[in-house]
Amino acid sequence: MAESEADITTETQTSLQEEYLNSFNDLEEGQLIDGTVIEISTENVFVDVGYKSEGKIPIEEFKTKPEIGDTVSVVLVSKEGKGGQVIVSKGKADEKVFWKNLRIAHQENTPVNGKFVSSNKGGFEVNLGFGVIGFCPLSKTDVKRVENPEDYIGLESKFIIDRLYSDNKLKIVVSRRNYLEKEISEKKNKFFSETELGAVVSGEVKSFTSFGAFIDLGGFDGLLHINDMSWGHVTRPKDYVKKDQKIELKIIRLDPETQKINLSLKHFTPDPWTVFEEHYGVGDIVKGKVTKLADFGAFIEIEEGIEGLVHISELSWVKRVKHPGELLTIGDEVETKILGYDLESGRVSLGLKQVLQNPWDNIEESFPVGHRLKAKVVKLTSAGVFIELTEGIDGFLHVDDLSWTKKIKNPGSVIKTGEEVEVAIISIDKEAQRIRLGLKQLSDDPWKYLRENFPKNSVIDGEITNITDFGVFVKVIGDIEGLVSKYNLVEPGADDSRDEDYLSRFKTGQKVKAIIIELNPRTQRLSLSIKDYQKSIQRKELSKYIHDEDGESTAAFGDFLKQMDSDSQE
Repeated sequence: MAESEADITTETQTSLQEEYLNSFNDLEEGQLIDGTVIEISTENVFVDVGYKSEGKIPIEEFKTKPEIGDTVSVVLVSKEGKGGQVIVSKGKADEKVFWKNLRIAHQENTPVNGKFVSSNKGGFEVNLGFGVIGFCPLSKTDVKRVENPEDYIGLESKFIIDRLYSDNKLKIVVSRRNYLEKEISEKKNKFFSETELGAVVSGEVKSFTSFGAFIDLGGFDGLLHINDMSWGHVTRPKDYVKKDQKIELKIIRLDPETQKINLSLKHFTPDPWTVFEEHYGVGDIVKGKVTKLADFGAFIEIEEGIEGLVHISELSWVKRVKHPGELLTIGDEVETKILGYDLESGRVSLGLKQVLQNPWDNIEESFPVGHRLKAKVVKLTSAGVFIELTEGIDGFLHVDDLSWTKKIKNPGSVIKTGEEVEVAIISIDKEAQRIRLGLKQLSDDPWKYLRENFPKNSVIDGEITNITDFGVFVKVIGDIEGLVSKYNLVEPGADDSRDEDYLSRFKTGQKVKAIIIELNPRTQRLSLSIKDYQKSIQRKELSKYIHDEDGESTAAFGDFLKQMDSDSQE
């Protein structure tokens, strides 16, 4: 019984072995088959392919050392080599697998590995493995412009196969750009589907523009706008982030349709306007920095995110400011007063002059009426002269206050811009912020002196300054000019009055005496009469002869009249 069972077992094993050998005989040399690693030495890996002997593969054909039990694809080189040993090749198997995968990758548009090995005018040669070289055009190399091709040599990456054959010849064209775009699109879609507003993300500063910085979020960009870098005033994005800097930001806008992503640095801290009233109030004196100058005023940052405006009218109490740059420069640290604010619009009105004393408040102490001082002429007008008393405060010298006696029509004929003159304060209007100055008030009014000391019918000495058809002008005391009309030069009916050239008897510079017949200081009018003076002299002389105690003869009186006539002609 035991012998019978042993015979059955031996027959079964023989049958199975023959069946296996028959199936192995169906394989052809060069065919790709799978084997199992059964032994590993320092030089070889032994693979059981189901034949009477195992295949031997040099260990250097493996990129990574296998383990016993691993399945390995090999090519059957020979069913029976020298010594009856089966010969297999993993290298040839890998090459077969490589070409198989290459065709599948081309058909299914899946990526393959490659390495840039050299560049030429049109693009790059790419080693795809097993000595297979593909061509990557320059335009298909990257999603950005290729500035320096040498930067890509040696770079390992994935590629999409655009073409395997051309005109029945092997001609492989690959595209790294297509792979990158596909990868970026997948990452971006995942980002939009998984990310919510307010989320914190990491990124790397990629590039700058005048309005902000672009942040690489993993192959696609988000925008960090200049207004979202700080609650405060930002002029240069590079002051807040640096190129290639890795930073964390908050998502403040996601638009899947336009694929736009807006990021923020400032939203890590609360908006300072929400707590403005906890720190500030109207009337507070605050320190700040000048951030911007405009024609209408200056912007002052009193803290990060809180920027107020000093209107040009609030810069100075007295100076006529045409542009804030006359008083301030960007970066100046200044003190200002809060004049008002609007939380909804985020506006603060500030005053610079309000932290200083208004010089007009004590102007009467600084420049009392009657006070004399020397100051510079800053402007001429037809009506008068502006004189700077102190910085920002001008006084006005009216043309009528230049001289007591002269009628000056053009102030520029006696005073020049930039000239320093002595003047007197004659009036102050604090409300209107006006100061009236006088030049003639530095001396006494000669008209007043004349009126007090030379009443009507008084005799006064003078000098002829001008001769006209209607009379002569005579300068008297105080440089006052009076007019002697032609009717007051000689008595009507006299021989001289009939002489058409009677004015020729008077000369400029001639000293004369006359009687005051009209004196009006208010209108500055002085009328004189030489005729009346001569008549008064005649009366006095006549009276003298009539009442002469010695009783001189009538002949003597006649001689007197002749003498008077002779004197008047001289």
